[in-house]
Amino acid sequence: MSLEDKVGQLFVMHVYGHSATDPDPADVDTNLRELGVRDAAELIARYRLGGIIYFGWAHNTRSPHQIAELSEGIQKASPTVPVLISVDQEHGAVARIGAPATLLPGAMALGASGSHEHAREAARIAGAELRALGIRQDHAPDADVNVDPANPVIGVRSFGADPDAVAGFVAAQIEGYRSAGIASAAKHFPGHGDTTDDSHTELPHIHHTREEWDRYDAPPFRAAIAAGVDSVMTAHIVVPALDPSGDPATLSRPILTGILREELGYDGVIATDSLAMRGVRTKYGDDRVAVLALKAGADQLLNPPRPDVAWNAVIDAVGNGELTEERIEESVLRVLRMKARVGLLDHVLHEDGTPSTPPAPTPSVDAAVGTPAHLVAADHIADATTTLLVNTDALLPLSPAAHPRVLVVGADPRSPSGTTGPPTTVLAGALNSLGFQAVALPTGTAPDEATIEKAVAEAQGRDAVLVATYNITTHAATKDHTQAANTTLDRTPHPHARAHQATDPSDGSGQVGLVAALKATGLPVITLAIRNPYDVAHLPPVDAALASYCWTDVELRAAARVIAGRTAPQGRLPVPVRRADDPAQVLYPIGHGLTY
Repeated sequence: MSLEDKVGQLFVMHVYGHSATDPDPADVDTNLRELGVRDAAELIARYRLGGIIYFGWAHNTRSPHQIAELSEGIQKASPTVPVLISVDQEHGAVARIGAPATLLPGAMALGASGSHEHAREAARIAGAELRALGIRQDHAPDADVNVDPANPVIGVRSFGADPDAVAGFVAAQIEGYRSAGIASAAKHFPGHGDTTDDSHTELPHIHHTREEWDRYDAPPFRAAIAAGVDSVMTAHIVVPALDPSGDPATLSRPILTGILREELGYDGVIATDSLAMRGVRTKYGDDRVAVLALKAGADQLLNPPRPDVAWNAVIDAVGNGELTEERIEESVLRVLRMKARVGLLDHVLHEDGTPSTPPAPTPSVDAAVGTPAHLVAADHIADATTTLLVNTDALLPLSPAAHPRVLVVGADPRSPSGTTGPPTTVLAGALNSLGFQAVALPTGTAPDEATIEKAVAEAQGRDAVLVATYNITTHAATKDHTQAANTTLDRTPHPHARAHQATDPSDGSGQVGLVAALKATGLPVITLAIRNPYDVAHLPPVDAALASYCWTDVELRAAARVIAGRTAPQGRLPVPVRRADDPAQVLYPIGHGLTY
């Protein structure tokens, strides 16, 4: 391999379009403007790419057959060394590929199930479907321990707040992906669970001491390494206790080489999080970030915003001696070993040394993607996740005989893949299929007075009201940052506790006001937290409260079955819910969950 070939193997890029060689004209224009090429084939040829990552916003994921054809076209464009195609298909709140592929409960929902077997099976199903689409790496599972309810970037992407519990689920999912022939990626090292800043737009600081990091952040990554994880993704966060330089972990040699490689003994691929994120671009220019990441110990450079600048910067760094070619080769070998483990190098060359065409993705799309068996399994897993937090006077389960007419109101956040409509519409439809006469009225995440009045008017003549709430805790006017790692397990308050003023203009009062107004009608009011489960602490007392941990169809249908008594609630909180007015007090501890 030439130096250019080797450097190219370290880059993982997105590209716009549903086809490797014939994207829509608008996608050609975008590719030319952002990447300097027309399509995926030209991108691979120019940069000798080692990897491509799919996104819905890049128009890569229209349908299963289209995705498989795109993957095949990408491999044909790289006949010498196959491309490792990857995706962020965490399920739950982060899913790039939607129906008719199988959509499964996300991490925190799986954590609520308490079942490693469910987590393992979910990863196996997800992996089997990705492999049939020509995708050999999933940037999952999330190994962060979500200890701050106000965390804007992790939340339900985490399995929970107990480090040991998270570690068990991380290991189970890595085993599931491996059984399907898919490379997994534990993220975001050294741990992104205790921050109120989003590294997409800011550079977060984590104020754990080294001892706290060892106790709370490290266990899931240790478990991932022990389970044989193929890749560890970095976080664009500053952790002064691990590296006082102020550099984000992605660019920190003390963190990536000193801790991850030398202390934890990890010799697999280290991948950066997207280098287009603001968190990694605040201190250095785009011409330096890729070089510094490699110097720190990274192997894969994900999505630099200016690929020509980053690629040439690495070439130049080898030329001027800042990076050695031997250092590049170390990373190339790790990348090639990962490709070999997932079967990408099985058919690279004929015996005479000439390149061969990679085989089409197997098994076939129709035989593997969205199969009846997978869909049934997804519903079965989801049935174990819904958590019942409050059930005053045993209101639940509702029956169509006693409470036939149900008004479903509430949040209508932007739908992830796997959602067929606003949560209220999906919930109402699910209840109707169970014998109720349910009507949906989306009221948004910040209902105003007129919207609340309309909901109250619609409630007249109903027998019960179901309110879908969405992340009231992250919109609260003032949030106390005492929910750090050592208070999560009911220890003393974190020494770096601080107040954090919210910047989101939606302060949550609209959702609180909606629930209060509906409760004042005298009707039974049921709330369902459709993302983070902390909402109940910010609401007035209600007759029943549940958490579904996401608003994809599979989780909403499971919640409807619980509300109707078709299944008993089985989920248990994987995080503590603290009092809104006194966060030092736990309202509902880890493990809380009612049943009937």
